[in-house]
Amino acid sequence: CKDNRLYYLSTPPSVFPTITRRLAEHGMSRVSGSHHWRRLIIEKPFGRDLESAQTLNQEIAKAFEEWQVYRIDHYLGKETVQNIMAFRFANGIFEPLWNRNYIDHVQITAAESLGVEKRGGYYEESGALRDMIQNHVMQLVALVAMEPPTTFDANAVRDEKIKVLRAIRPVKEDDVDQFWVRGQYDAGVVQNEMVEGYRKEPNVDPKSATETFVSGKILIDNWRWADVPFYIRTGKRMPRRDSEIAIFFKRTPHLMFSRTAKEDVAPNVLILQIQPDESITMKFEAKVPGPTMQLKSVDMQFSYNDAFNVEIAEAYQRLILDCLRGDATLFMRKDMVEVAWWLVMPIINYWKKTKPNDFPNYPAGTWGPLASDLLLAKDGRRWRTHP
Repeated sequence: CKDNRLYYLSTPPSVFPTITRRLAEHGMSRVSGSHHWRRLIIEKPFGRDLESAQTLNQEIAKAFEEWQVYRIDHYLGKETVQNIMAFRFANGIFEPLWNRNYIDHVQITAAESLGVEKRGGYYEESGALRDMIQNHVMQLVALVAMEPPTTFDANAVRDEKIKVLRAIRPVKEDDVDQFWVRGQYDAGVVQNEMVEGYRKEPNVDPKSATETFVSGKILIDNWRWADVPFYIRTGKRMPRRDSEIAIFFKRTPHLMFSRTAKEDVAPNVLILQIQPDESITMKFEAKVPGPTMQLKSVDMQFSYNDAFNVEIAEAYQRLILDCLRGDATLFMRKDMVEVAWWLVMPIINYWKKTKPNDFPNYPAGTWGPLASDLLLAKDGRRWRTHP
């Protein structure tokens, strides 16, 4: 309809209030009648802390109703991310296992091989915690941990996601070092190319304390996930671009097969690969051909390319189409944004007060600082070995 309007604010958040106010002043934010609409897409960052996010939401609410506002997060438009709900709730064999009785822990990795490129000025004000953890990674945690919605519509799905975010145990500032690790990349080799350290990037302070890597341990205080840790990490200048969710199931309580220490049986792991290749892999134990009972971990895999042989639309294409259709399922509601900020504020405040004395603490082309490995090691676990 020629009277419908979609406004896409791909602008700095500082001008969101001015733009929305001007749209309202000229009668361009609201319409009368049920057949016409005005919708607003806004890009992250949705503020830089809890207070600014609340102020931003209040300013936007003066011009647009909440149902008109679509806070876009391109991670949620990726097929594997969308497939999490289908995988869990459309298949009877997985959901009964999706709880503390069968799952040992969850690992979520969002790794990038690139540095900050030409965004040094922006990244100095942001850092990995604000840029990735508060939005992308928290949304992945919510999708993995949410309860089944009553229906597959925007409000029902987002109601369940906000319940999970509110159930995450908030960390106290005094405990940040026990649960969270920060890092900054130094010079190193990424994919056979020598690259400079973060502090040598354009528009970056030579003594910068901005983190380019974050890992953390999240606990969810509800019936389903009690005592099941979610280990999350994200970083720049990692060995390669690789985003995945790995569900580690508990080991068998008793193994009747004789074995040596070297043949210790690996746990079953379900891997949802988000990028670069969207796929789902189940790792399980199988007998190696031969006269002895020797076990080996093997893969059972589903690949989008192999199964459907179609070109997968870009995440933004899908999300903009959903907005045109009026489907807000994959967009963030204001309460979700504010709760996510509330969860990371103790970390932001603590890191602001305690400058790191070991930066840079990981070479480019590695999986982050040693402290990130120790975060899992003290729980008797380790990050999944990447092929």
